[in-house]
Amino acid sequence: GKHNAFTDLVRFKDRWFCVFREGAGHVSPDGALRVITSADGESWESAALITSPSSDLRDAKITVTPAGQLMLCGAEAFTPVVTHKHQSLSWFSDDGRRWSDRHEIGDRDYWLWRVTWHKGTAYGFGYGTQKDKSLRFYASSDGKRFDRLIERAFDADYPNETELVFLPDDTCYCLLRRDAGKATAQLGKAGPPYTDWTWRDLGVRIGGPAMIRLPDGRFVAVVRRYDGGVRTSLHWLDPEKATLTEALRFPSGGDTSYAGLVWHEGLLWVSYYASHEGKTSIYLAKVKFPTIE
Repeated sequence: GKHNAFTDLVRFKDRWFCVFREGAGHVSPDGALRVITSADGESWESAALITSPSSDLRDAKITVTPAGQLMLCGAEAFTPVVTHKHQSLSWFSDDGRRWSDRHEIGDRDYWLWRVTWHKGTAYGFGYGTQKDKSLRFYASSDGKRFDRLIERAFDADYPNETELVFLPDDTCYCLLRRDAGKATAQLGKAGPPYTDWTWRDLGVRIGGPAMIRLPDGRFVAVVRRYDGGVRTSLHWLDPEKATLTEALRFPSGGDTSYAGLVWHEGLLWVSYYASHEGKTSIYLAKVKFPTIE
C-alpha cells in the first residue's frame, strides 16, 4: 500500500498473523484492513484484504477468541458525516484467509479501539469521537454484541486509545492515552466486575498504547513518544509507582507507533509502523530481555 499503518500481531495455529491499515494516506477514504501471515516471521504473504465501499476502515486489532477463531476488529470512518462519524466492527475467521460478514459492535461514535479477552469475556473501552469525549466500558460474550458496563468511566482531557492487561488474580490494568489539556497518559486499575476504576497520572504523553506482562511479572509498554522527537519506543511500566520509563527506542520517526505485542519462545515480538525511511511501512522487531538478577 501507499501508506501502511496501525498494526497488531497474533500467533494462531502455529502461524503469525499481522494486521494493519493500508490506504493512500494517514487519513483517506480508501482505507482497508490487510491481513498478512507467516510461518517463520521472515517470509510474509497476504492472507486477506477487508474493504468498505463507503468508509475508511481503520486501526485493525486481532485476537484469538475462546472458541478458537481469529477475531479482527476495526472502525469505519465516514466522510462526510451523515448520521454518525464512526462505527466499530468485528469479523471472524477460522484460518485468517476467509472472513465472516461484519458485525457492528458498541455504540455509534464510541470507538471501541481494542478488545481483550479474559476468562471467556471480551472487554474494551470505547471513546467518544463527537461532542462527548468520554470513555465507555464494554463487555461481550461472543465479540458480536457488546453491552455497556460503565457509561462514563473517564472524561478528563479527551481520553481515547487504551490497552488492557488482566492478571491471574483477575485484576485489570489499563494504559490510557489522552490528547487535550495536560494530555498525560493514565494508568487505570480495577477488579471484577470492572465497574469501579481508579486512575493515576503517568506524567508523560503517549500515543498508540500497547502493553504486555512478561512471564516474570514485569510490565512492558510500547508507545509513541513526543518529547525529544516522535518515536516508537519500549518502556518499563511500574504499576505500583505509576511510572513509565523508556528503555529501548525502535528504528522509527515521523508517522509511527501502534504496536502489536506477542511473547513467544523467550522473545517479545513487536509489529509497528514508521515513516523514518520515507514511505510509511510496517516493521517487525524481536526483543530479548535481561533476566532479573
